[in-house]
Amino acid sequence: MQFQFNSDSSVMGTENVSERIEAMVREKLTRFEDRLTRVEVHVSDVNGSKHGADDKHCVIEARPRGGKPIGVTGKADKVDDAARKAANTLSQRLERHFGKESRHKHDARPDKVM
Repeated sequence: MQFQFNSDSSVMGTENVSERIEAMVREKLTRFEDRLTRVEVHVSDVNGSKHGADDKHCVIEARPRGGKPIGVTGKADKVDDAARKAANTLSQRLERHFGKESRHKHDARPDKVM
C-alpha cells in the first residue's frame, strides 16, 4: 500500500507531523493493507494563523483494489485529533465496504440433482 501525505504550510509547523499521522493511519488500516493500493492524507488549517474551533481538517482517501476511492473527513482543534477522527471513520467505512463485498460473493452453484 502506497502512502502519500500532503499538507499546507501552516500545519507543517509542528515537529514530525507527517510521520506521526502516517504511523497512526497505517495502524488503523493495517487489516486492510493487502486490499488497498494507495492511501492519501491531506491536512490543512482552515483559518491559518487565527485560532478557532475545529479549524484543522484531515481528508483521507483510500483506494481499494479494483474499486472506487473512499474518502472521509475529520475536523478538530488539533491536526492529530482530526487525523484520528478521519482514520476511525475510514476504518468503519472500509469494514462495511469489504464486508458487503464478501457477503455478495457467491460460490458456484452446485449442479441440480433430480
